[in-house]
Amino acid sequence: MIAIDALGPTGVYRSRNRELITDSEGVVVAELTVAPKLYVARAVNAQRRTRPLAIPQRQVALLRAADAFVNARVCGLDFDAYVQLASRVSGLPIAAARQGAREVADGLTTAFDALRPARPTGATPDWRDQRHEGGAVWARRGDVFGVLASGNAPGVHALWPQALALGYRVAVRPSRREPFTGYRLVHALRQSGFRDQDALYLPTDYAGADELVACADLAMVYGGQDVVDRYADDPTVLVNGPGRSKILITDDRDWRDYLDVIVDSIAHLGGMACVNATAVLCEHDAPALARAIAERLSSIAPLPITDDRAVLPTQPLAEARALADHVAAKATGTTAVLGADQVVADLGGGHAALRPAVHLLARPEPEILNTELAFPCVWVSPWTRDDGIAPLRNSLVVTALTGDEALIDELVAEPTIANVYSGRCPTYYTAPGIPHDGFLADFLMRCKGFARLD
Repeated sequence: MIAIDALGPTGVYRSRNRELITDSEGVVVAELTVAPKLYVARAVNAQRRTRPLAIPQRQVALLRAADAFVNARVCGLDFDAYVQLASRVSGLPIAAARQGAREVADGLTTAFDALRPARPTGATPDWRDQRHEGGAVWARRGDVFGVLASGNAPGVHALWPQALALGYRVAVRPSRREPFTGYRLVHALRQSGFRDQDALYLPTDYAGADELVACADLAMVYGGQDVVDRYADDPTVLVNGPGRSKILITDDRDWRDYLDVIVDSIAHLGGMACVNATAVLCEHDAPALARAIAERLSSIAPLPITDDRAVLPTQPLAEARALADHVAAKATGTTAVLGADQVVADLGGGHAALRPAVHLLARPEPEILNTELAFPCVWVSPWTRDDGIAPLRNSLVVTALTGDEALIDELVAEPTIANVYSGRCPTYYTAPGIPHDGFLADFLMRCKGFARLD
């Protein structure tokens, strides 16, 4: 069994309070230190007393960390063994877990590149670069950045290294659902030139997590609607909540030409990511579209997540059955095309794969369309011009399959839609320069005026 300790400002810390980590079959695979609230507070205060490394040092260290994350051994685990373990405990298919882990290494390599499109063109990162008469300097809003990470997929850890690139000291509280990626990443950073105080790994309970958010200057948290509501009025907390991503198809486009993009948006990465399509709205023949989606998704075989061909996530059998009951309750009043009764695919050994679910609505009801679940579960609804963009609000991504540029204008102008993709872009599409939910640097940085008159 692997022992996972906290990584504090003076090295490894092991508490007497520890928690067992099990895989999706209920097998114990690791023992996780649970750092007390007081230790969290002292660790963050130690970070605040530490000056950031110089920019060239940070650049070199991040590149070295990318190599170490992939090639080093941590707790006796090489990269492949780590991916297998992350897959087993999260229920994420191993191919998707491997892809997410590679995204972490890519995030380290491109951390500085990702900052360039976020920096205002009129601002300089160093006051020494400012022209003589003065102008704007891009400056940090604080010194310590706290991260309450989720355990859906390794890729959630690809974002916060940008804060290290900006000179923040970072404290990460991992999810107990998948604590291995954060542990491996902080180890890699410390092996590559960052000091212990620069990056902390602080597994802790809810009280410790609250303390981390309170002590850090700024924080990023992941969670459901309850977490969004909790921090809605706190300007020091950036919340990564439900994605509720959607696809809209207007009647000037034939959905048959885009079926691959639609199905891929639903099932990619096991349907577990915030960028997976939760709802599809169609102006022409939504029932036929729902049947076509269901036909494609029903062909996905439920396989053990250790199989490289696996697409569907897994959960302990009891949790899978509870999730299916939840789907059935949410689907009241809809037409089951792939219903909740077939979601649980018992794989033996006390765990199950989650088969896709497809339900057809009579009209676009936002409460149902925004029901996001961590497997390929999609709500299909008819849509009319009279419905407007109201059913598409509160979406991380809307992929618009339309030639109506006025409609795209409306989607781009809608404040509650974070990203708008036009054409054959799956909802999970990403590329350099495209923000996820705004640029992280938008939250971490501000422009200050600077002038020097000799």
